[in-house]
Amino acid sequence: MASGARISVAEFLFRYGIVAGLVILCLGFAIFTPEHLFVQKDNIINVANQISINCILAVGMTFVIITAGIDLSVGSVLAVAGVLVAMAMGGATGAVAVCIGLATGLAVGGLAGWFNGACVANFGLPPFIATLAMMLVARGAAFVISHGQPVYNLPDTFRKIGQSPELPIPIPVFIMAAVVAVAWVLLSKTTFGRYVLAIGGNEEAARLSGIAVARVKALVYAMAGALAGLAGVILASKLGSGDPKSGQFYELDAIAAVVVGGTSLMGGRGSIFGTVIGALIIGVMNNGLSLLEVDQYWQWIVKGGVILTAVLLDQTAKR
Repeated sequence: MASGARISVAEFLFRYGIVAGLVILCLGFAIFTPEHLFVQKDNIINVANQISINCILAVGMTFVIITAGIDLSVGSVLAVAGVLVAMAMGGATGAVAVCIGLATGLAVGGLAGWFNGACVANFGLPPFIATLAMMLVARGAAFVISHGQPVYNLPDTFRKIGQSPELPIPIPVFIMAAVVAVAWVLLSKTTFGRYVLAIGGNEEAARLSGIAVARVKALVYAMAGALAGLAGVILASKLGSGDPKSGQFYELDAIAAVVVGGTSLMGGRGSIFGTVIGALIIGVMNNGLSLLEVDQYWQWIVKGGVILTAVLLDQTAKR
């Protein structure tokens, strides 16, 4: 009985504790930031804009981690996609430039993710090794292709995607919302989503029940890669260039958002809603601690402590 009660408490904390934690963080920063800067309208919009890329990456990472995998390559894939997007547009302008940029980013990211999935699902490589290799290859490719220099002179229409100063809500926030909505439907309301959860819960049982495990895994990694490519498009637009140095350590923030949001590293359990809350917690912490002028090194320590706490709660719920 005591064990059951302990599990119930852990599950309760996972389901509702992260929301309560987000509310407490927001209240704390609202009170203690100078002149209550945190709750000012411009800063709230800024937070939403800042988390858009991490949230998009974390949505793809959610599907991967639910299958008991990991993808360490998303930051590097974002970088090489951004470089190739900038180069592919050439002298294009207007809507043509935007279409070329989006198509290139999604294709590059999807191809890299598919290769990760093939290595994991068809050749049996551990996800850590397969995606670590892709992380190095993609980062190296970004530097080789660009000769180590950012690719500038992006069309004005394309740069408006990430910058959009004339709009009350930046375009990346709308893109993030659309990605979240589609991912929620996929995971919660479709057969594909049920297959993803089944594979993470017990891969062998899923295989014996007739699920095409290799195909589903390949699609999951391809999806994560495509979303990394989309994030690369957005970041290139924000920066006004395709920078081979961009996206460094982004995979860690994405994993942090997923884990803090309650998705189990052991697979079989997770939600898009939790990932969004996790991304908000990471974003709010970064923004609030910066407003309080907390040293970046201390921010890393705080973030690490939050991730460790989330994993410990996950392990408690498993026992």
